[in-house]
Amino acid sequence: MESDRMNRRQFMGVGAKVTALGAVSRTTLLLPRPLQAGPNPAPPSDRVRFASIGTGVEGCTIMQAALQCPGTEIVAACDLYDGRLTAAREYAKKDIFTTKDYRAILDRKDVDAVLVATPDHWHARITSDACAVGKDVYCEKPMSHTVDQAFAMIDASQNHQRIVQVGSQCRSSIVYAQAKQIFESGALGQVTMVEASLDRNDASGAWVYPIPPDASEQTIDWNQFLGNAPKRPFDPVRFFRWRCFRDYGEGLPGDLFVHMLTGIHYIAGITAPPSRATSMGGIFRWTDNREAPDLIWTLFEYPGFCLSMRCNLNNESPETLRFSGTKGTMEIKADVLTFVPQNTEPQPEGYSILGWPEKLRTEYLQQWQQQHPATLPGQYKVIQSAETFEAPANYDYQVDHMNNFMESVRTRRPSVEDAVYGKNTSIACHMANYAYFQKCLAVWSETGRNIQAA
Repeated sequence: MESDRMNRRQFMGVGAKVTALGAVSRTTLLLPRPLQAGPNPAPPSDRVRFASIGTGVEGCTIMQAALQCPGTEIVAACDLYDGRLTAAREYAKKDIFTTKDYRAILDRKDVDAVLVATPDHWHARITSDACAVGKDVYCEKPMSHTVDQAFAMIDASQNHQRIVQVGSQCRSSIVYAQAKQIFESGALGQVTMVEASLDRNDASGAWVYPIPPDASEQTIDWNQFLGNAPKRPFDPVRFFRWRCFRDYGEGLPGDLFVHMLTGIHYIAGITAPPSRATSMGGIFRWTDNREAPDLIWTLFEYPGFCLSMRCNLNNESPETLRFSGTKGTMEIKADVLTFVPQNTEPQPEGYSILGWPEKLRTEYLQQWQQQHPATLPGQYKVIQSAETFEAPANYDYQVDHMNNFMESVRTRRPSVEDAVYGKNTSIACHMANYAYFQKCLAVWSETGRNIQAA
């Protein structure tokens, strides 16, 4: 609906040569679109039967989101820890098939799609295997653990004509869609700087998850967890806190950067990785033998603008994205979007002419007034001082994102966040880590399909 969005006409007065009669600030409540499968139960022929591969924290979360989408049914689940298989049946609220071998899931004829929520180092293999046997895939972020894996996942999706959607949910958010409209309207002017941050200050946010008391080699398939990672003795800390270790995860870039990168790429229409990246940070607080830093600050270079991105596990602050343009500033904080125009009205110089003789100052100001005549009666306009957009209190863009996946599975329309999209954001995460661990300027080579040190 036109009233629910900010269009270009509403910005025409911002930054134009006008004089304001008054300043107006407006708040708009954004309206989510209806779930497209409709309110009535879907017929069996239109029902998406899915399985969850990985039923840990995020696996159970996206499973619940999928069950809120019309016309979906969970039929199976896979995990390497017995306790999570029990949890999967509890969340499914029925006695579904469970296994520790994901290949048993892919062999099932009653599975249309799989939700992959495993450690990062398993994403590519499971996704590729699923595509090869005709299953569509919702893969958690970051899409890949290495650059080569990202391209292999694109090939698997395209060669087998399967839907692959990456799980950075802000790509389906009504707040980010509104921000994209503002960005494309030109209201921000020339955007040369973007800032993004997401900070936490608790053990859970730092991945220091409690170890279940029954965790053992009898309840966990440790060798399957390791996969192609280096072999080592059973270690429940590595199993449950895998994001801390480079063999299995991408640390803060793969856990948190990727969400913000997804939103920025969407809003700004970015279709490639950044050209360069440099990182600083360290392990300052969580000295628990982890390898991933608890603070990382990366500067990315994109065509036309620089992006400063930070994640800090030692102080709490909300997720914030800020786009700074020559005509205005746009900020997303949680589910609230604000646009504030800059005052770009022409003004006579007052600072540098202080050292001029009085006669020259007077002549300059008189000439300036002649070139910039006062606004005539009837030409006054109201300048919109700020625009705020908010999502409803109960809005969950994770359900919107999952429903977009389910619609793609049904209709075969392209995913809103396909493997190519996931490749671009995951490579940015790899560049941030490469720059941090190699202590260098990381450069992306499109022709070489690799990251190099400058």
